[in-house]
Amino acid sequence: MAYKTIQPAVIILKDKTIFWGKSTGLNGTATGEVCFNTGMTGYQEIFTDPSYLGQIMVTTNAHIGNYGVKEDEVESDDIKISGLVCKNFSEDYSRAGAAGSLFDYFKEQNKVLISDVDTRALVRHIRDKGAMNAIISTEVDNMDALFAKLDAVPSMEGLELSSKVATKEAFFHGSEEADFKIAVLDLGIKRNILRNFEERDCYMRVFPMDTSLKEMQDWNPDGIFISNGPGDPGAMLETIEIVKDIVNSGMPVFGICLGHQLIALSQGLKTYKMHNGHRGINHPVKNLHTGKGEITTQNHGFVVDSEAVENDPNIKLTHIHLNDQTVAGIKLVDKPVFCVQYHPEAYPGPHDSTYLFDDFVELMKSNKSIIA
Repeated sequence: MAYKTIQPAVIILKDKTIFWGKSTGLNGTATGEVCFNTGMTGYQEIFTDPSYLGQIMVTTNAHIGNYGVKEDEVESDDIKISGLVCKNFSEDYSRAGAAGSLFDYFKEQNKVLISDVDTRALVRHIRDKGAMNAIISTEVDNMDALFAKLDAVPSMEGLELSSKVATKEAFFHGSEEADFKIAVLDLGIKRNILRNFEERDCYMRVFPMDTSLKEMQDWNPDGIFISNGPGDPGAMLETIEIVKDIVNSGMPVFGICLGHQLIALSQGLKTYKMHNGHRGINHPVKNLHTGKGEITTQNHGFVVDSEAVENDPNIKLTHIHLNDQTVAGIKLVDKPVFCVQYHPEAYPGPHDSTYLFDDFVELMKSNKSIIA
């Protein structure tokens, strides 16, 4: 099927670099930090991941849209990326069970999507120069206005975004008859995390991000989970204090991605903004306990400082990223607390790290037997 329009489109980076492309018919202007994802599948899950709020996504896979969308392949209620840049966009789709086209999915949510961009050159540029703010637009008649709008976009560094995607009201997930109860501190949780806990006989109450430890403990949970989410963890001072209380409670605690970073910050460690981040479904991680390698899904632009981990005798490094030796997982020596930087709930995959959910269940089980 031909594109609905052949008008030009553009992506302008903060360093004034310009890449041209074409409109897909999903016209308009969008701003955010530009990043790229190397996954060859799972685009719908990527686009609906709350951790991508405020970012313009560049897909390195050459074909996007060819398998359509499916109602149960979402990580939140709607598309969270600011806009999408791809090489080849397909309005046609072919897959059993698909509910519709990616074009209609983006159109219904008024999202901008441009194509026919040299994404290889764009990704190489981001890789070399680092993640930066950008603007994508089909409104190319006034380039000066686009440059001005780009200049007004706030930096991701120092930006708190979880409050824009976290739940405002507590809700339940799973069966009340389950063996374990988990209090979830929601910073922008992905639905497949809840599904993984549900499959392991867990009943969850998902709390707003400003919930106190006492309110969570009043529900009498067996453990506390701290979720993923968007933005700079260093900008979340009130949440860091809540997480500090959670960690000091002595309860079993598990954190993923932003939750991992906040656990680290609550213990006096440091985080910093990465050059271009880790985003994809093919990142190699080594489990330092088992010695085994894991292929993981990752999505983060900030990371825990490795030197701070090494210098803290109460923190044990459990996982490392094999591409750049960055911190991928830690645990506390004197408390039942552990966390990882990557996403063991990865859907559609890989599934190398789902054992971490089992580890948390075993941790809660051990703690229950001690209390009993």
